[in-house]
Amino acid sequence: MALEWVVLGYAAAAEAIMVILLTMPGLDALRKGLVAVTRNLLKPFLSIIPFCLFLLMDIYWKYETRPSCDGDSCTPSEHLRHQKSIMKSQRNALLIASALVFYWILYSVTKLVVRIEQLNQRVERLKSN
Repeated sequence: MALEWVVLGYAAAAEAIMVILLTMPGLDALRKGLVAVTRNLLKPFLSIIPFCLFLLMDIYWKYETRPSCDGDSCTPSEHLRHQKSIMKSQRNALLIASALVFYWILYSVTKLVVRIEQLNQRVERLKSN
C-alpha cells in the first residue's frame, strides 16, 4: 500500500507546483504555455478523486478492523503499534484532503486564468475597433 501513498503524494506535489507557477507574478511569457499544459493535465488528474475515495475507504476499513487497545488489556508494544497506526491513518487522511483541495484549486485557478485571457483579448479587440 505504500506505493499508492507515494503516487498520491507526488500528484499532490505536482498540483501544488502548478498552482504556484500559475499564480506567481512575473511569468507572463510562460503563462500561455503553462495554461495549455495545465488544461491538458486536468482530465488525467481527475482520476485522483476516485483514487482518493478508494484510499479513504481503505483507511476506514483499517480503522474498523483494528483491534482495540483499551486500558491494561495490551502490552506497551501493542499500545505503541496502535498509536502509530492511528498517526499513519491521520497522516494519510491529511494527504488525501490536500490532494483533493489542490486539484480543486488548480481547476479554479486555471479556469480563472483562461477567463482573464479571454477578457484581455476582448478588450484588445475593442480597443483596436
